[in-house]
Amino acid sequence: MTTETSDFPPRPESRPGRIMSGEMAEQPAVLRRILEEGAPRIQETAERIAARKPRFVLLTARGTSDNAALYAKYLLEVLLGKPCGLTSMSTTTAYGARQDLTDVLVITVSQSGGSPDLVASTEAARAAGAITLAVTNNAESALAAVSEFHIDVSAGPEKALPATKTYTAELLALYLFVEGLRGGDGSAAKALPDLAQQVLDRQAEIKQLAARYRFAERMVLTSRGYGYPTAKEAALKLMETSYIPALSYSGADLLHGPLAMVDNVSPVIAIVPEGKGGKALQPVLERLRGRGADLVVIGAEQEVRRASAGFVLPTADVAEEVQPILEILPLQMLAYEITVARGQDPDAPRALAKVTETR
Repeated sequence: MTTETSDFPPRPESRPGRIMSGEMAEQPAVLRRILEEGAPRIQETAERIAARKPRFVLLTARGTSDNAALYAKYLLEVLLGKPCGLTSMSTTTAYGARQDLTDVLVITVSQSGGSPDLVASTEAARAAGAITLAVTNNAESALAAVSEFHIDVSAGPEKALPATKTYTAELLALYLFVEGLRGGDGSAAKALPDLAQQVLDRQAEIKQLAARYRFAERMVLTSRGYGYPTAKEAALKLMETSYIPALSYSGADLLHGPLAMVDNVSPVIAIVPEGKGGKALQPVLERLRGRGADLVVIGAEQEVRRASAGFVLPTADVAEEVQPILEILPLQMLAYEITVARGQDPDAPRALAKVTETR
């Protein structure tokens, strides 16, 4: 005869989402560690690369890191005035294309640094004359080994399948790197650890939003400028944890056709930055309100008051270029809370692996 033990109610160590929740909570400490310990090394790397005077920049990434790379594209184009593009790895890995990348900076962003296509495309870029920089959470990775330069985002081991702390760590590391390229001091980021803690402490507000939208069958996310990568990353988090189809659009692209699918049933989440991106989004918000959309705003208090629901961000005195590091936090929590409310485990999304080995 055997005795079966029940795990209901769940023990703390087996609670669904325990790992993701813990890693989200680490983010203020990770940001502080990058600012205090990692910044000098990032600055040194930036100075060495700046001395090479790259003529333009290409960014290579997959998944969550692709959204971090898109953020870096905005930084490089807006703050540095440097032509910048996102690469299509299959042109090299599948089609065998060979490009002249002399004096081009190729930045490859990857939490694990282990995906074969990232490694292969970086090797090909270096052979084609590129200055190669890997931004990873694994200094011992294959990607770091094949790159000329490496930045360790120092987020610590990430065990939950949905990336949270590595994403915000990548954003901050990339911001500090671009600041280093242009001779800046990165001072706009100094308040981020404390502000991030303030956001994470407001989980009760996010639970209310999750209760409102736990039965949503579809979500649309939109923003402009620096907020657009946040919309894409939030959509990814919602899809991979709660399995809700989440579509992300630049506000400008939303008006070019997809607006027709917006109704008063499926929620639209708008990330409204304080700054030029938020101003550029205003016509989109007016059109959404005109269609009777269930509009959720993540941003300034005056914008949240005009929406169906929302979350006020403490960004009034924060430079627009670093606001994405705060914007994503309530959306990570929302994905987590909706998933738990739907009876699923955000730590272990179905059909996913921590290291995705694309080729």
